[in-house]
Amino acid sequence: MASVRYIVRDVTAAVAFYSGALGFTLRQQFGPAMAILARGDLTLWVAGPHASASKPMPDGRQPEPGGWNRFVIEVSGLDDLVARLRAEGVAFRNDIVSGPGGRQILCEDPSGNCIELFEPA
Repeated sequence: MASVRYIVRDVTAAVAFYSGALGFTLRQQFGPAMAILARGDLTLWVAGPHASASKPMPDGRQPEPGGWNRFVIEVSGLDDLVARLRAEGVAFRNDIVSGPGGRQILCEDPSGNCIELFEPA
């Protein structure tokens, strides 16, 4: 089993977003520092500012949320899901785009981390 770690600004907000908006289940929470969530085969570790994963690197760089790396959630009914998420105030980086394998859109968690919602063709 593989796990993905996202650096977040607020673990409580991340847990609420992933469990409420995207259907993850909270497995374990370590106060405001870190939480482990799951959805199907995906295990997501969200690490806040006080987590060991957020400590500065030896060269001084500070781990931070955001960027373009992302995990993909396969969905059905992409249009309805996007409409619901928009109504809940979820931020999107683009509109739905179509490609040879299906359709996708990029949304953001409360810390600006990218999640791809993908509907196969």
